Amino acid sequence: MTTLLVASTGGHLAELHDLRPRLGVGERRWVTFDSPQSRSLLEGEDVVYVPPATSRDLVGAVRDLVVARKMFRSERYEQVISTGASVAMAFFVPATTAGVPCSYIESATRTRGPSLTGRLAARVPRARLYTQYPAWADDTWRYGGSIFDAFEAEPVADPRPVRKVVVTLGTHERYTFPRLLNHLVTLLPPDWDVLWQVGSTVIDRMPAGARKQVPVSEMRQALAEADVVISHAGVGSALAAMQAGKRALYVPRRKAFGEHVDDHQVEMARELEGRRLVVAREAEEVGLVDIERAAAWSVRASAGVVPFRLAPS
Repeated sequence: MTTLLVASTGGHLAELHDLRPRLGVGERRWVTFDSPQSRSLLEGEDVVYVPPATSRDLVGAVRDLVVARKMFRSERYEQVISTGASVAMAFFVPATTAGVPCSYIESATRTRGPSLTGRLAARVPRARLYTQYPAWADDTWRYGGSIFDAFEAEPVADPRPVRKVVVTLGTHERYTFPRLLNHLVTLLPPDWDVLWQVGSTVIDRMPAGARKQVPVSEMRQALAEADVVISHAGVGSALAAMQAGKRALYVPRRKAFGEHVDDHQVEMARELEGRRLVVAREAEEVGLVDIERAAAWSVRASAGVVPFRLAPS
């Protein structure tokens, strides 16, 4: 039978896509939102596109629930695996009613405890819950491994001068990052070649060529050719940079500035800097020396990464 792999677009989908080879699933069907990222990332896969639901979006979650109920009425599935966010609950509820096992893998951004979606998933009868951090594993949340176990950093023997940069601020519709964009527009030399993916962020002095979202295939090429990547502290952006061999300059959004729902990006930046996989800085503190430090290291795949340990059905 088919496994349903369910995730919102952005970091949630990027995590699930990267974890998929370690989950041991066979026949699969993806459930996500329609976006340039999902179209590119899941090209050639069996995909069901559902109505988009943003953070804490009850109306969007109900729309997804309607789709989920129709799917479970028309076909039998082996299991549901999700990395969130609200779309997970939309599918877990009817899946449980239909007797289909559900597994929720909390995002790697949650270094100290579960998200709101994770706390809701814990109320779903018989749902299996997984954390990517052993520090907060307990009788409810099992440690299955970390998506970042697949990477390690090493210094570059002879780093070249920085001339080509990718700036990615994420693609969330609701949360923007003008603090970082305003700072970078002033900081980066005008002769540098910069690809700007700014999402919904708009400032008075928009950089030339700024784009809301870049297709995954084009972004991968740009990341591979870049001397350095400057990114908001989202897990999807970190993974994309690491896969391209880059140690990103990683800047967390802050709740106090209305840049995200909470400060989980601050925790994410600390975690990845502790692994030496990023250079973490606050938005106003980013300097050219930090950019050079990030460019002086590369990231490569770790050898012998173990499977993500899901409990048997």
